[in-house]
Amino acid sequence: MKARLADVERRIEAACERAGRERADVTLIAVSKTHSLEAIQALQTLGVRDFGESYVQEWEGKAEALSDAIRWHFIGGLQSNKARFVTGRVALIHSVDRKSLIKALARRSEELVEVLLQVNISGEESKGGVEPGDVASLYESAVARSGLRVRGLMGMAPYADDPEEARPYFRRLRECFDVLRAFVADSFPDEEASLTELSMGMSGDFEVAIEEGATLIRVGSALFGERIYDA
Repeated sequence: MKARLADVERRIEAACERAGRERADVTLIAVSKTHSLEAIQALQTLGVRDFGESYVQEWEGKAEALSDAIRWHFIGGLQSNKARFVTGRVALIHSVDRKSLIKALARRSEELVEVLLQVNISGEESKGGVEPGDVASLYESAVARSGLRVRGLMGMAPYADDPEEARPYFRRLRECFDVLRAFVADSFPDEEASLTELSMGMSGDFEVAIEEGATLIRVGSALFGERIYDA
């Protein structure tokens, strides 16, 4: 695991150098879903602070067992009726994709909830997220709720063997982000400074994502090794 983390860090630094960015501009999120407490603790000991989970029940068990020093990200699809379990307990929710979820999140927490709006940049029905043209409308719904703060956007490229095939999708999300920032600067200027995060890129394509402007990358198998699923 130490060797895998070193390799990922080397690749992040090289991608940042190619893009003329600082390493500090990119946060590595270790996607720990289906992985053991021991594996998470090992990475934490090596200096990784941010971990991503996709299933509420699995995340709750890990959060109760592990150190409070971990900064959790909820990166999977979130049902409105489970919003109460994550609000106030995770650093960032990456997968806000509908107005009903916004309402549930705002209603369920007494603390400020920081979120990303998920955009379906691939056009695949299997992927969550709003259409690029609907981002501003979803943002307006979120900003109308005093308990929410939108930090940016999240999206996923289609799976491909060649990471370069993900580039146009990441570029599309960056363009959506730029359009949203311009809209917010004009319509909600007090909120503009909060829009700083672009969550895109996974184990197979995070270098391309960094080159296209990612500030948060979600890396699982490149850190933990391939998942072993029960038969």
